[in-house]
Amino acid sequence: MDWVLHVDLDQFIAAVEIARHPELKGKPVVVGGTGDPTQRAVVATASYEAREFGVHSGMPLRTAARKCPDAIFLPTDAPAYEEVSDRVMATLRDFPVVVEVIGWDEAFVGARTEDPEALAADLRAAVAARTGMSCSVGIGDNKLRAKIATGFAKPAGVYRLTRDNWVAVMAGRPVGALWGIGPKTTKKLAELGLATVEDLARADPAVLAERFGPNMGPWYRTLALGAGDPNVEATPYVAKSRSREVTFQQNIDDHAQVAAQVAGLAKRVAQDVADEGRPAARVAVKIRFAPFLTHTRSITLPAPSSDPAEIERAALEVLGLFDLRKPIRLLGVRAEFPVTE
Repeated sequence: MDWVLHVDLDQFIAAVEIARHPELKGKPVVVGGTGDPTQRAVVATASYEAREFGVHSGMPLRTAARKCPDAIFLPTDAPAYEEVSDRVMATLRDFPVVVEVIGWDEAFVGARTEDPEALAADLRAAVAARTGMSCSVGIGDNKLRAKIATGFAKPAGVYRLTRDNWVAVMAGRPVGALWGIGPKTTKKLAELGLATVEDLARADPAVLAERFGPNMGPWYRTLALGAGDPNVEATPYVAKSRSREVTFQQNIDDHAQVAAQVAGLAKRVAQDVADEGRPAARVAVKIRFAPFLTHTRSITLPAPSSDPAEIERAALEVLGLFDLRKPIRLLGVRAEFPVTE
């Protein structure tokens, strides 16, 4: 029988750091920024020991330090994480399976086997032996179910979620447990009286289409029914965008300074785009206003481009879409690549 397995590395970034610094094993480790919790930056990841104190990805480092005063803070080291990720994916490809990489720390694995749990155990053992990394594996009859199953497998376990047990496992869970439904959509669904997966599965598609649009509305109901893509494609992970950000240690509110920062970020993003060898199709600007309110705006370029001047022009045009009367603590520029089928 054909199966989809979702392999997800446990606390990946923290695990890489702990592997490099074994003395940190069992201690609360937080990775982010320059590793200085007195500076403005956010948590990239936290070890399970730190998570027990309420520390999570995206949280300001200062908040993490308050929640977990004994945490050990480390700077991010992207090249190190990429190197370990490459070794993990190479390990998976040594098996007679199809591997679809979807990020540094996760991949879908397509396999024909009568015992997916045995395969999952073998994958976990091989990854641990060759890289020192621990992973959890979700087993499903499509990507959606495999991905969600991994949440039940963590940490360092295996879980199967299929059509046979979908209702028993998922019906009473909140809609936010579905892959593809975030906090904002959860809130909007709650306004329609749809709190659980079962509620959403029984919802009127017409009502959902009216609220979320003719494509997204019915698609949310499809998620609640557990439907998903069963096909795993043996394609390498391809970045959807390139971005650069800067967090200011002191808020800025001078418009000329803001524009200069955006222009500088756009130049760096343009270099990343050139290095990628693919033109950008959209340009976005992210602004985090004080104290911590984040907004993003974007525009589509007249034609895909790698021209630094065009990317800078577009970024400054997007900047003009914001109301800049509030102090700013973070700026970001993102170039998005064209969507390919």
